[in-house]
Amino acid sequence: MNKKSMEPGTWTPLPHADADLERARSAPDTPQTRSATYRLAWSDEDFMTRRELRAVRLQLELLKPEMTLAERGIRSTVILFGGARLPEPGGEAWAAKNEVQKKNLLKNSVYYDEARKFARLCSQHSAQYYYREFVVVTGGGPGVMEAGNRGADEVGAPSIGLNIVLPHEQAGNAFQDVGINFRYFFARKMMFVRFASAYVVLPGGFGTVDELTECLTLVQTGKTRKIPIILVGGDFWKGLIDWMRDKLVGEGLISPGDMDLMTLIDEPEAIVDAIFDYYESRGFQPTRAERDRMLNL
Repeated sequence: MNKKSMEPGTWTPLPHADADLERARSAPDTPQTRSATYRLAWSDEDFMTRRELRAVRLQLELLKPEMTLAERGIRSTVILFGGARLPEPGGEAWAAKNEVQKKNLLKNSVYYDEARKFARLCSQHSAQYYYREFVVVTGGGPGVMEAGNRGADEVGAPSIGLNIVLPHEQAGNAFQDVGINFRYFFARKMMFVRFASAYVVLPGGFGTVDELTECLTLVQTGKTRKIPIILVGGDFWKGLIDWMRDKLVGEGLISPGDMDLMTLIDEPEAIVDAIFDYYESRGFQPTRAERDRMLNL
């Protein structure tokens, strides 16, 4: 009998899938067994990557990371967004296309250290909850993402990287404790939001701005519960905030109160305090209504 069928809570009178997969692979070598049509459908990469299977692949990309977090007992996360192109202080501005960009990337490298320090502090608080609450999550790549995973790693805390297959930039950094890879942006974005207790947004490019505005939209429309959305780098974000107030609020496209969904904070210690003060006054666990929203994501 397959060993897994004997494990407590997992008994089944039928063989487990891994056992049948091994049997299929050990079948005698014949023209029939070498045929693509003979492969078990779910272990056949050629079949699973067909366009007709897109909906199945999307389901798997949602299910695998959710199961991964559940197996580790992770109930809530703190999401760290920011640019992949920001170097570590003293590092090379590898993404610069001209001298102006080089100068600014090197100047903004301070945000690498800010992300790293914040992740250290947040992870130390997470330790009080046995790393089940407020676990640091990044996009898994270089720059600010690397800094977030690195800060958690420096205090022996687990952190998660939600990587994605891209033609450039994205390569999983070495500091993520749990690295999950995605093909579909939709599934990756879903996992950023699914267990989030706070969003911390440092300077970045289109991807960072996209993630920021999506989080604001989800909270504004009531699709997710209201949680802290903190922008780090007042000088960097000032132009965008002024434009939102002038154009979006001024022309009636959003309500004046919608601007209160975001908070500008620069110091890592103050960011951590703001997150935990928010939950201290209302409790860490979602309300019933908030839980229903989270389940419906």
